[in-house]
Amino acid sequence: SRPASRHDTRSLCRSDASWQLVHIYERRQWGRGRIPWMQLSLSAKSACFSTGVQNIEEDYGMFVWPCSVILAEYVWQQRPRFSRSRVVELGAGTSLPGLVAAKVGAHVTLTDIAHNTEVLDNIQQICSLNNANCTVLGLTWGDWDEPVFDLHPDIILGADVLYDSAKFDDLFATVTFLLENSPGAVFITTYHNRSGHHLIEFLMVKWGLKCLKLLDGFSFLPSCKADSLQGNIQLVEITLEKGKPK
Repeated sequence: SRPASRHDTRSLCRSDASWQLVHIYERRQWGRGRIPWMQLSLSAKSACFSTGVQNIEEDYGMFVWPCSVILAEYVWQQRPRFSRSRVVELGAGTSLPGLVAAKVGAHVTLTDIAHNTEVLDNIQQICSLNNANCTVLGLTWGDWDEPVFDLHPDIILGADVLYDSAKFDDLFATVTFLLENSPGAVFITTYHNRSGHHLIEFLMVKWGLKCLKLLDGFSFLPSCKADSLQGNIQLVEITLEKGKPK
């Protein structure tokens, strides 16, 4: 599981950005403790965004993690590719990559665990704050509820979704189904690399998938952002292996 994060507030800037991330924290009671209620706002005028996390263990879906920042940066740099594409973000949480995709013209569906109404409600608020016309959908990996059959994405996004090995089978069952349901689709994910490339190699073989691209997540990040993030983060693009039986 992901370790509890220490308090860490950052300001990340770039000269050519056309979007801004702003966190507005409110305190509200939740479960055993008090956690920050996060909202995001994107602007087309600023060249900076800030990220912050608190020393909380309650709900990972309420924080912007480094993998999310890196995947959002990749979406921004690849924006012609995303414009007018159908995009589904899995385990969206604070939805930064999906929001950036929406801002560059993609048709975006943001998904998270179906029973986690707090996170889904927060995603709705994020979309409202940003005037982002995204569909918000409860989608639990490995569950075959009716809405999943109606998804035909060109691009599937997932930031830091490879954090719990107990959920790998459910995650990749969902990813593989969506790829099979959408010929030519690709899954783009960022993850903390803790075991070399053995994990990705194993998952590719097990699920009949193919790695199209594997990048150091910091290799395409502006230095002012890279200096503010930590971890060995990889970005990988995945598709179905040709000839994989359905």
